[in-house]
Amino acid sequence: MAITGVMRPGHAAIRVLDLEEGINHYKNVLGLIETGRDKQGRVYFKAWDERDHNSVIIREADSAGIDFFGFKVADKATLEKLNSDLRAYGVQTERIPAGEMLETGERVRFEAASGHVFELYAEKTDIGSAQTYTNPPPWTAEAERGIAPVRMDHCLLYGPDIEKVQKLFVDVLGFYLVERVLMEDGKTDLAIWLSCSIKAHDIAFVRHPEPGKLHHVAFLLESWEKVLRAADIMSMNKVSIDIGPTRHGVTRGTTIYAFDPSGNRFETFCGGYQCYPDGKPITWTWDEVGTGIFYHDRKLNERFLDVVS
Repeated sequence: MAITGVMRPGHAAIRVLDLEEGINHYKNVLGLIETGRDKQGRVYFKAWDERDHNSVIIREADSAGIDFFGFKVADKATLEKLNSDLRAYGVQTERIPAGEMLETGERVRFEAASGHVFELYAEKTDIGSAQTYTNPPPWTAEAERGIAPVRMDHCLLYGPDIEKVQKLFVDVLGFYLVERVLMEDGKTDLAIWLSCSIKAHDIAFVRHPEPGKLHHVAFLLESWEKVLRAADIMSMNKVSIDIGPTRHGVTRGTTIYAFDPSGNRFETFCGGYQCYPDGKPITWTWDEVGTGIFYHDRKLNERFLDVVS
């Protein structure tokens, strides 16, 4: 399928309570590569197989959570069109000038009904990686430091009015619904998984009374063995693990959920199926919600439902 419009998740800007603790976690435990620091005190990272300058940005703040989540679009013309489409839909947008974030072009920022801030951008400097464009090796030493995910993959956000969020992402941004979990009434969505690609999800939302909450930012690994290795590294570094290793029913991915030192949940996962926009969404009913989220345990733990940042 042709990749047009919104192409993929591009960056997550995360608040941490202690910057040095955050740097140690994201750089040495998770194994991301530090790519820069700016005058605002933000520290930039990318995964070893990512070529764009950054995919994770952290800053020190009084509260943990997510500042914004960005998507890369096909080109500058697409950025202009989507900005116009958002405004025509009734969404207020803000133009963030090129260079406000290191090595990143102009961004279009907007807030969804869930209380989360999103950005669209077309340009980010390709700084390359040890995976050269000519005759590359299958992996390098960078792929062995820490957990070493392949990429920042998606995020799950908690907030109200997720039906309005779904409509915005589908009608304006070109996403499509892949899976959903129904509430007890059998009609209202408790959670939705949306894709702009052939991945099982590029972003997901859970209905929650408080706006703008982060459940997790997810990082892709290459195999179940890598997920098990991640569990070892987490334990060796005394990382607080929420649940896993286990499997999802929703998306079929194998997973571990854990927390950074500030209490921001992150996921390391592999697998999941590929999908296309012409496929029908998969529905999980309330009586099987436990199986849908954690296929092996077939039940939810309260921390997974209630702890957000």
